[in-house]
Amino acid sequence: MVDKKYEDRGIVLDFLLQGHPSDPRPIHLREPIAQILGDTFFTLLEIVPMQGAMFTPHERVFIGKGERDKVERIKRRVGYDELTAAAKAELPVAIEELINDAPERFIEFFNRAAPLTTRFHQLELIPGIGKKLMWTIIEERKKGPFADFEDLKKRAKGLSNPKSLIAKRITMELEGGDKYCIFVRPPSRRASAEDEAP
Repeated sequence: MVDKKYEDRGIVLDFLLQGHPSDPRPIHLREPIAQILGDTFFTLLEIVPMQGAMFTPHERVFIGKGERDKVERIKRRVGYDELTAAAKAELPVAIEELINDAPERFIEFFNRAAPLTTRFHQLELIPGIGKKLMWTIIEERKKGPFADFEDLKKRAKGLSNPKSLIAKRITMELEGGDKYCIFVRPPSRRASAEDEAP
């Protein structure tokens, strides 16, 4: 779906001016960090701001190659369990924002999803899509690709809120609740900051 390797931008989930609470160092030795969600691969990252920079939840930040205006460096990739309670609370809203930003990317999934095995289809990975709805979607797309979410809802009766279902699926993948990842890039190994955005 996406050819590039790194996240270029992220959306802020939480800003910790005094560092992460789990950091064992004294507060005066901790560096401020922000927990963010990458906007392409839904990578969860911790970033270190430039001196004096502040972040607000849902702020968009540039973390890619080139000159960054507020981010000094990417500290590390984090797992869902390492997010603060505030970051976890903001995550579903941030995911929906990113789906709204690039709806064509997710409509493309409904137009191209294929079988995973002889008995199981990619469409069934989306919460709320069972065999009957899966076959409806497959039959409808044979008549022509879905143009947008409204077209999908109109033609696939029973699929009332596909954006919300995709958001739930992305959250499940971030939580590590399934071996299949269709939207989130799984960590193949312990990723260093350089793996995410040099």
